[in-house]
Order: sequence, then structure tokens, then C-alpha cells
Amino acid sequence: MTAFPSRRALRPHSVIPGFGLTLGLTLTWLGLIVLLPLSALFIKTSELSLERFIAIITAERTLHALQISFGLALLAAVVNVVFGGIVVWVLVRYEFPLKRVADAIVDIPFALPTAVAGIALTALYAENGWIGSLLAVVGIKVAFTPLGILVALVFIGLPFVVRTVQPVLADLDRELEDAAASLGASRVQTLWRVVLPSIWPALLTGFALAFARAVGEYGSVIFIAGNLPGISEIAPLLIVIRLEEFRYADATAIATVMLLASFALLLVINRLQRWAEQRGAKLA
Repeated sequence: MTAFPSRRALRPHSVIPGFGLTLGLTLTWLGLIVLLPLSALFIKTSELSLERFIAIITAERTLHALQISFGLALLAAVVNVVFGGIVVWVLVRYEFPLKRVADAIVDIPFALPTAVAGIALTALYAENGWIGSLLAVVGIKVAFTPLGILVALVFIGLPFVVRTVQPVLADLDRELEDAAASLGASRVQTLWRVVLPSIWPALLTGFALAFARAVGEYGSVIFIAGNLPGISEIAPLLIVIRLEEFRYADATAIATVMLLASFALLLVINRLQRWAEQRGAKLA
């Protein structure tokens, strides 16, 4: 008599135990934490007529706040990519006294409460502060200006670039650089043609993380910005102001525009990252 295998024996073996249960918990958790709040935002915004929605987002104060938030967030992310890359290079490729202390300092913006960071930056860069008083001599005002907002966004975004690029650069095979040097490549050529293509996807990831963090930043910016409408008012602050005025429709409309714009920019950055990874794989 032929013995047929049981249904359990025919079922393909799963590497991860309890996949169905864990997948269900994952989707439920993401739905409650991410999708539900976003859905509520869009549902609330859909109560507005198209004319009212356009009138809210095209108001002069709203447009300037969005310009300040997105423009300075992009600029801060670019600054962090440049100088964060230099910090990563020094931490990975060189040995110097107190290197571990310098490496730990990078993580301070992660652990420091944003309000504390904002107060500290304001105290430093105000006209009577340690750094602000020196800059005031040459006519540069940082605190309570868009430049102060940029300083705060660079401060909170630096760790994202450093911690994203650092392991990639540490794992980069030094033999590739030695081979390039043996073929006559200069240090600049080696950096541009060997090192940079290898870490470019990580740099784009760090850029995206720093930008996303900066767009919605509130605590560290609110103190140093000055919050002057049309000058140094950020979009998150304008949303809070509209909520305090019980103008919930205005707040949700501005938040929806920020959300859609952030999604669009992150989608573009993600496509650039995939293109860089594919290009690096072809060159390898």
C-alpha cells in the first residue's frame, strides 16, 4: 500500500517561523501607526472645496513658510552631505587622539532633546552669544534669521549622513584604491572614480534621511528662527498656529501639501539611489 505524504510534509519549509502571524502583526502595526494618521489627514482635507484648498495653500504667508522649510531643508541636506562626507572620511581613514570621543560627538543630536538644542544654538549664535558676537562684528546675524534655521537643520541632520556612509566606507576594499594608484591615478582621480561611486548610494540615502528630518523639524528651529511671518516662519510652526486658532482646515491643507511634496522628493531621491546602485554594479 502506497503511503501518501501528508499536507504538512508537502508545505514548503519557511526560514522564518510564524511568517503569517508576524506579517499580520506588521501590517496591523503599520496601519495603526502610519496609514491611519495619514488617512485621517487626507479625509479631513477632502472636506475642503477645491477653491478653498487652493486659496489656503497659495496664500502669501503659506507659500513663504513652505519655501523656507523645503528650501532650507534641501540646502542643509546638501551641506551635510559635503561636510558629513569629510567627517566620515576622517573618522574611517585616520587615527588620531580622542577619535572615539569625536565619533561619539556625532551622535549628540540623536540623544539631545530638540528644544535643548534650539536653546543652546540660540544662546551661541545670538548677538550677545559666544559665536554670534564674533559674527556681529563683520555684520553677520544668525539668530532669528533664516541663516539660524539653516544652522539648526545642519546640526540635527549631520548624524544621518555620517552614520549612513560610515559603514560603507569602512567596508570599502582598499585594494581598489591601491590598484588605481598603481595605474597612475592621482589621489583626486582615485577619490572621484573609485571611492565616490562606491559610497554614492549611501550618500544619497544619508541625504534623503537628513532632508526628511529637516523638513518636519520643529523643536530646535522654533527658538532660533525668530518666527517672523514672511521672514523666518517655518511651515510646521504655521500649522501649529493654525491649530491654535482653531483653523483646522488650514492646518490640514498645509500639512497635506508638505506630505505630498516630501513624498515626491523622496521618490526622486530613491530613484537616483537605485540608479547609482545599478551603475556601481555595472562598473564593478
